[in-house]
Amino acid sequence: MLVHPGKQELSDAIAARLVTALVDAQARHDVAQVSLTGGSLGSDLWRSVATLAARSAVDWSRVEVWWGDERYLPAGDPDRNDVQNDEAGLDTLGLDPAKVHRVAGPDASDSAEASATAYASEVRACGAGGFDVMILGVGPDGHVASLFPGHPAQQATGAIAVAVHDSPKPPPDRVSLTFEALRRSREVWFVVAGADKAEAVANGLRGAGPDVSSAAQVQGEQRTLWLLDRDAAAQL
Repeated sequence: MLVHPGKQELSDAIAARLVTALVDAQARHDVAQVSLTGGSLGSDLWRSVATLAARSAVDWSRVEVWWGDERYLPAGDPDRNDVQNDEAGLDTLGLDPAKVHRVAGPDASDSAEASATAYASEVRACGAGGFDVMILGVGPDGHVASLFPGHPAQQATGAIAVAVHDSPKPPPDRVSLTFEALRRSREVWFVVAGADKAEAVANGLRGAGPDVSSAAQVQGEQRTLWLLDRDAAAQL
């Protein structure tokens, strides 16, 4: 666990850590696999990356980009995680568009189930059964990706991605990687800012059950990091 004074310092620290992790991953194998998160901090990260001279050490054309979850909305919708990340600077880095894996919305698929199946097939085809870095935000209710505590989508087994309906927060329809897929990560980073997340952070770190904390159900294969600002760490 690492605690930073405020949200900006946290965002800058995550950005620097991510650049290093991607360089290291590319030294181990040809393409680095990273899964991103939405939310304000998930986008602030890319604004911070843009300020780093060290970002040039990464061959961005050899970075495979995924999202832990996506809202089942049409391409370009401002509430989609990928759109928010792009607007924050992700799409300025020189990524290979063929390596940026976006979840199909209702404009391109018949259902959230069809999108989940297609997304899982892409993960398998690209060998992302093992992500180098899995970045996850944590909601005030303890959810990660779109796996909400006590929601039936938590129970998906033998699958990489799942359709989520009746989400406790809008929009109701989403596509999410499963716990099984999230755990197939060399490193899992929980990135959390804000006093409204303090209880969720405490529950995650103490290993609360799935009815209380989805975050507590996910660990990295080699490393699990909680990267927090001071407010999010207030109950520790």
